[in-house]
Amino acid sequence: MTAYPFTNKLVHEKSPYLLQHAHNPVDWHPWGNEAFEKAKNEDKLLLVSIGYATCHWCHVMERESFEDPELAAYLNAHFVPVKVDREERPDVDKIYMDSLHALGQQGGWPLNMFVTPEGKPVTGGTYFPPKPLYGRKSFRELLETLASIWKNEREKIFSTADQLTAHLKQKAVSTAGGHPELNWEAEEQAVTQFRDSFDSRHGGFKQQQQNKFPPSMGLMLLLRHFHRTGNEHSLEMVEKTLQKMFAGGIYDQLGGGLSRYSTDYEWLVPHFEKMLYDNSLFVWALIETFQITKNPLYETAVRDVLTYVARDMTSPEGAFFSAEDADSEGVEGKFYVWSKAEILEILGPENGELACAFWDITENGNFEGNNIPNRPRSDEDVAEQFRITTDEMRIQLRTAREKLMAVRSKRVRPLLDDKVLTSWNALMISAFARAARVFNDADFEKQAVRAADFIFNNLRNESGRLLRRWRDGEARFPAYLCDHAQLAVACLDLYETTYDPEWFRKADELSNEINRLFRNETGPYYDTGNDGEVLLTRNAEGYDGVEPSGNSSVVNAFLRLSAYGLAPEYFADAQRVFRSFAPHLEQAGVSFSAMLGGLHFSLSSAKEVVISGRRGEAETELLLSEVRREFHPNLVVSFVENGKNPETEKIIPLASRRAMVNERATAYVCQNQSCQLPVHTVSELRQLLG
Repeated sequence: MTAYPFTNKLVHEKSPYLLQHAHNPVDWHPWGNEAFEKAKNEDKLLLVSIGYATCHWCHVMERESFEDPELAAYLNAHFVPVKVDREERPDVDKIYMDSLHALGQQGGWPLNMFVTPEGKPVTGGTYFPPKPLYGRKSFRELLETLASIWKNEREKIFSTADQLTAHLKQKAVSTAGGHPELNWEAEEQAVTQFRDSFDSRHGGFKQQQQNKFPPSMGLMLLLRHFHRTGNEHSLEMVEKTLQKMFAGGIYDQLGGGLSRYSTDYEWLVPHFEKMLYDNSLFVWALIETFQITKNPLYETAVRDVLTYVARDMTSPEGAFFSAEDADSEGVEGKFYVWSKAEILEILGPENGELACAFWDITENGNFEGNNIPNRPRSDEDVAEQFRITTDEMRIQLRTAREKLMAVRSKRVRPLLDDKVLTSWNALMISAFARAARVFNDADFEKQAVRAADFIFNNLRNESGRLLRRWRDGEARFPAYLCDHAQLAVACLDLYETTYDPEWFRKADELSNEINRLFRNETGPYYDTGNDGEVLLTRNAEGYDGVEPSGNSSVVNAFLRLSAYGLAPEYFADAQRVFRSFAPHLEQAGVSFSAMLGGLHFSLSSAKEVVISGRRGEAETELLLSEVRREFHPNLVVSFVENGKNPETEKIIPLASRRAMVNERATAYVCQNQSCQLPVHTVSELRQLLG
């Protein structure tokens, strides 16, 4: 057992991020009453330091400041230090990130906020250097200044804290009152915003000064716009972006999987950490683009990402891990980069030169003297250079990739954040379920079912209440709105893949829990349950950040359930959410893309399909293939086995009394629960679907 000179209270936690700090000389406390009581008893401010396990600048600040015994001694003497894993406690992170924005500062992690013993924010920032830098105070100077003000001018701190808290409470929740019903103009405005920021050369959108983040939710909104209007430019923006990302350095060309973001507009140099949610949503967008275009490139990309997730991001029990770090051996990207000499030594001169040409490996390198593999040239161009066919080239490259992966696997791997988060798992369950449905892949279906079973078996407490995080045998923290809502969406995806009515029942149960725990009669749903910890504010978020907001997932789940014929209240609840965020949807739709996707479904008058038949029979499978492989964003599908399934008919009103006609596979196409005459052929079904 390793002997450490310092150990603090984080040693008893399960979060990988908190455990990273368990042997700092800083006397860290986990978030909780003990820390706040200590601050009151000792008359101190608290430092609430928030981050996550794969956060590069969190590691930097830890090395520079939190591992410094002298600085730690000062921090311990004058403050009560608290560490928070933002992925375990997004509610705490939200409050203090909003506080930082209210102070006019740009957000990011680590987030270091100083708060009163009552939890009210005072001041803070993100990364603080150990010495003054670029006009910024050092971390030690900041500590000394705040300690002095707390001692000598405390009224200033209380005044600021009260003002910030009042601001946070004022903006915590929108209301539905007074906002008109939305129409297609909101979608058109968002599409215009995307069009105005589109990078026609490299794909993606110039919405940040330099970085580019995966815009998957925005791409899916553009696909819906194309489907509705036929506007080719919307589809072009999607295809250009997906192709450039998949060929870029942001994508791990050897091992598969998407990095967090690119530090340039060319998608070349990523911030190397890989997050589960990015890869999930990327797969969603790829699948939908395949459905429209039938371009096999998108299927290849889907299979590549999901192979990576199954290999490197899946627990032995079938759940999905959260993230992989950017750093290994203290160096960002070291695990992923290559020199040309390495490639030639491993593959030999002939195959090595081909691999270098294909993955853009040069003597000079493209990243700090090394190379990030990327694919700036077309397959045809490289094959022509080496006077071989593209098929021959791909066979050689497949072997090359295997050899390079074998060598890479012996390197020191980046940290794996192996905690299991409910909403992030739900996103990936949907990814596997949708891929299984569209590509008729039984292995993908098994992966999705196995992960969902893990969540329902391991992330609920004794009373059945859903929980947020599992790690090392421990499930903890009441699940948030996003967990319940995204899991409901995943269950509906599982139902439309397996046609097992149990998944539909679970989606309905989760939706009932949403209304029990998070309901707000006059506005959007709260992010935290009415049985959760009482914090400064109880927020109700609609912004689609790195994943769909809880409210966006609510409307997408509720509208689908309503289309299946469940309680009309689901539809009304979704409309209340739309009205609550109406000004944001009309003015800043690019930041609410997932919610606008729900609005698209609502305005489109979704079609409801029931197929009654026998699995395995040709006529049945052809009808099912039509609704599974094609792009129908405004469609729900139910299946009745053998023309009679009492359990399905009992749970799903839409499926009731939808028997086979003349003992043939039969499709019913309905709208608002009113059905056309049943049909038997794909051409007839296609005509009814439009």
